[in-house]
Amino acid sequence: MNSFFETHIWPMRGKLFRLVFLWIKDRSLAEDVLQNVFEKSVERQKELQSHPNLTGWMIKSLKNEVLMHHRKNHRLDGLEEMNELVTEASSELESNESQRIIFGLVANLPEKQREIFHLREVEEMSYEEISTQMEISLEQVKVNLHRARKTLREKLINQGITRS
Repeated sequence: MNSFFETHIWPMRGKLFRLVFLWIKDRSLAEDVLQNVFEKSVERQKELQSHPNLTGWMIKSLKNEVLMHHRKNHRLDGLEEMNELVTEASSELESNESQRIIFGLVANLPEKQREIFHLREVEEMSYEEISTQMEISLEQVKVNLHRARKTLREKLINQGITRS
């Protein structure tokens, strides 16, 4: 019989790793952060079994773990500097010039738009899943995703990469 961790948390490892790697751009540090969050989730299995938003809890735990690491190393003085951590997508994904430009533009989006865009376009989550995970209204998800796409479209047109 599989444990709660094996059944509900372990299957999220790929998505969680991609998210934390997107934030910190260091594979070994991302693995360490994810391992720490996994350890905490094992310790709190009983509590998490009845948690209404397990994915949201895992993502918040990842963010907190990244913030703690950077504070310990005096690389982060406040929550507003978290935006500096979330820059471009991984170099593995940047296989051609267009992708590099697009990922660079995505990295310059406001944090909420960037995260929603990533969850929708990369993780392929539904609007409802994003709403639940981020604990925001469905309307906020739609508005932020629309703004992100509009900004990206305008910047791509300005750079001559696509036509309107």
